[in-house]
Parts: sequence; C-alpha cells; structure tokens
Amino acid sequence: MAAQVFYRKWRPQTLAEVVGQEHVTQTLLNALKSRRVAHAYLFCGPRGTGKTSTGRILAKAVNCLTTDGNGEPCNTCPMCQAITEGRALDVIEIDAASNRGIDEIRDLRERTNYAPSQGRYKVYIIDEVHMLTKEASNALLKTLEEPPPYVIFILATTEAHKVLPTMISRCQHFDFRRIAQKDIVSRLTHICSSEDIKIEPEALRLIARSATGSLRDAENILEQLNTYYGSEVKLEQVQATLGITGDKRAKEVIKHIVDNDIAGGIATINSINSEGLDLRQFNRELVEYLRGLLLVKTGSSEAVDFTAEDIAELEVLAAKASLTQILKAVKLFGQLEFGFDSYSTLPLELALVDCTLTSEETRKPPTKLAEPEIRPVVKAAKTETTKPTSSPTPDTVAAPPPPKPDAVTSPPPETPVTPPQPGGEIEYLRQNWKQVIEQAPEDTKRTPAMAILRSAGVKPVAFEDDNLVLAFRYPLHKENLEKPQNQEIAEKIISSFLGRPCHIRCVHKPEDNHLVEAALKMGAQITSVEEK
Repeated sequence: MAAQVFYRKWRPQTLAEVVGQEHVTQTLLNALKSRRVAHAYLFCGPRGTGKTSTGRILAKAVNCLTTDGNGEPCNTCPMCQAITEGRALDVIEIDAASNRGIDEIRDLRERTNYAPSQGRYKVYIIDEVHMLTKEASNALLKTLEEPPPYVIFILATTEAHKVLPTMISRCQHFDFRRIAQKDIVSRLTHICSSEDIKIEPEALRLIARSATGSLRDAENILEQLNTYYGSEVKLEQVQATLGITGDKRAKEVIKHIVDNDIAGGIATINSINSEGLDLRQFNRELVEYLRGLLLVKTGSSEAVDFTAEDIAELEVLAAKASLTQILKAVKLFGQLEFGFDSYSTLPLELALVDCTLTSEETRKPPTKLAEPEIRPVVKAAKTETTKPTSSPTPDTVAAPPPPKPDAVTSPPPETPVTPPQPGGEIEYLRQNWKQVIEQAPEDTKRTPAMAILRSAGVKPVAFEDDNLVLAFRYPLHKENLEKPQNQEIAEKIISSFLGRPCHIRCVHKPEDNHLVEAALKMGAQITSVEEK
C-alpha cells in the first residue's frame, strides 16, 4: 500500500488545527455551540488554504456521536472515523469539474429526499462549484435555498466571481485568505519535528515564500525535498530544487544599479545565464529585493520579510540611492517580458542600462549650449520692443547681431526632411539624434532595436555611400543591433528620419575621443572608421 502524502497525512482534523483561517473557524465553532448551523455555506479562496478540509471537519462536527454536534469533533467515535477515512455514506463529496451537467444535479436533488442512513445530517461537499454549467446551477437553486432539514450544502471554489449571484445569496459566504508565511513555517516545523526531518529555518522560510500562501503547496515541496535528499535538507538543496539562484547575486545587481556600474551589472547577469539558471526566476528575486529596497527607503522596514542581515544591507543601499532611481528600477524590472526566448539576457541588460541612464541624466548639469541659444535672442527681442526709437549705445553698436539658429538649436520639423546639402547627413543626425528617436514610426517604438538606439554609448560617427556608421561603447549592444531583425528596424527608423533609404554599419568604440568630437564640431568630417 502506498504511503500517504504529507498534505493528506497532515490534513487538519479539528477546526483548531486549520491554519491561518481563525475568522472562519471561530464563527463555525460558535455556530456549533449555539446549534445555529446554516443549511448552506460557500467557502471561497486560493488553493491549499483549507476550504475542503474545513468542510469535512464541519461534516464530522455536526454528526459526531460524542459531542452530539455541539462543538469540535472527537475524531474517535465510529462516525468521525468513517468520515475521516472517506467511507461515510452520509458525507458526499462531488467534483463539479467532472460532474458539471444538469443531469448530475437532477440526480443530486433526487437523493436529497432520502434521510441520512447513519448520521444526523447528510452533508454535500461540492468542490470547484464555479465549474457547474449555468443550467446546472439554476437547477440547484431551489434545493439550495430550502433543502430538507437534514441536508447541509458546503460549496467550495477558487473563483467566486464565476458563481451565480443567486447561488451566493443562498449561502453563508466565507473568504479563506492566503496563509501567512509565519503560519506556514510554524506548521512545517511541526511536520519536520514529527517526521524527524532536519532542515534549516531559513530553508523553511524559503519554502513558505515559494508556496505563495498555499499550505498544501508547501507540504508538497517539503515532501519532495525529503524524498530526494533524505532526513537532512540544506538551504542550498532547497534553492536548487526551487530553481532559485540565491539572494547574493540579486543583491549584487541592485548594488551595481545604485552605483551606476553598467559593466558590473551586465557581467553578473551574464554569469547567471552562463550557469544555466532560470532568468525569469532570477528576475522575480531581483524585483522582490527591489521592493524591499523601496520599502526600506520609504521607512517601512517592518513590512519587509527578510532577515536582519538582509535588511541591514538594504538600508546601506537605500542611503546611497534616490527614491526616483529605486522607483524606476522597480517599474522596469517588474514589467519585463521575456517572450519566447526565456534564455536571452537582453531584457535584463536593457533594464539595467535604462536605470543607469536615468540616474546619470538626473545628475548631469545643464549644458552650456543652451545659453547662447536663448539669452541673446531674448535680449534682442526686448530691446527692439521696448526701445524702438532710442539711439544705440556704444555697447549695443559693438555687439554682433544675434546668431541665426542653426540645426543644433532650431526645433526639428514635424516630418523628416533630407539635409539641404549633400554630405551633411552625419552632422544632421548627430545634432538631431534625439529627434530621430522621438519621430520614429509608431510600429518601431516598442522594439529591442529602439531600446538599443536609445541606450547610452550609441553615436552616429560617419555617413559613407548611404551607410550610416554607428559607434557603440558596449560590445553587447553592437552585437544585438547587428542581428538581422534589429538592424532592419534600425535602418527603417533612420531612413524614415532622413526621407531616403540608408543602411547601418556598427563599430565598437569603447572610449569617447574628445579630440575627434571637438574637431567634428569645428566642421571636420570622418573619412573612415576602423572597426574593432
């Protein structure tokens, strides 16, 4: 005979043993003591929170021969034992997922006319009641509203919004909550003590966190670990089984984000990928720690479910980072979509670079180019308006006329235009690179190619025979843009802005050459670029 799995072996047998649902169990216990048990109950809530178990306990309580239905079941009388072992004729469990038609409900209605054979009440436990068809639900309504005095209905569902409102109105409605992590840890500790399993407390907390409020899921994970590793289970083994990369690397990436260290962050991400670890799971851990950093930064450390050491590290990082930077990081990594290629590190890398760009631009002082563009024009306009007839002073005579705005300071036209002079395309693109991004076709704005063009360290450096040469500070961005699909979209963006077709050639330029940039601003042109 196969051994019972943990979640069946350790199923609660009294209302007091139901974990984390005191608001439900205390109400039912009061109803039993005052003999005011309702004819129909609706138990709603996530999986593994005790809905069906509570229904069985209630069925035992109303039929218990020892307590006469006036409190907790004794679990020793023949009736309690029959219900616990699943052989009681008066407790009928129905799976609505496989018995959802009107014929099954008609058969159920007919059987309710017969009195219980052994117990005091016939109890019908209908699991996943939302799976009943509309016709079957309507067929059950009259019986559910006025059943025989010896019949109790207990309906359970994980999706209460799919149950007919007319059915809900005929039941006492109880919402089962997700079980708190501390309650799951407490229950798992009790199971480990009884099963002689040695496991670290941090490992139990990790299991409870992975179960997301479902005690049954947590018990299944514990049994899987016990089966595979034996009676001694280490934290590293739990992380390996759950596919968790470990907290250290997630905190390393956050540190690189706070320090604006793009190279270090990308290296950490790629080291995780090279080891074959799940990038989706790593991103979930990263977002969880970013959330913790956000809570610490806003003074809500008590809401963070981490160890004291983790919280201390987050406090150090929070002191160095701005709230805007943390908020940006949470949004970027929290909205990542890996698509079909879950092994690509590009979404993580782009989010990392975008976080760093935001913080760099926030700290960057305003450029001095704006001063000659705005101030002389404003002064000239003021002089001409307020003193049109006054004679010029020597200062105003000697002052040169305001410079005519050129391509650097004038706003770009609404539609892309070709540069007026042949050979001026590269200067036109360099000075209007922001407009190239903003005026891109709508179908290209949410593509990886657009994200790369928007990244730091991407600059147009030459235009040769309809070929635009783009220099990349980071080789990873160069390699990604050279992928055929990304390059095609990038060429479409540039061609749309110039008003004529062009192609793109990518080169790696690890460091900015300030002398070359200064020469370009003075009118020099690059005749060739050495590709690295």
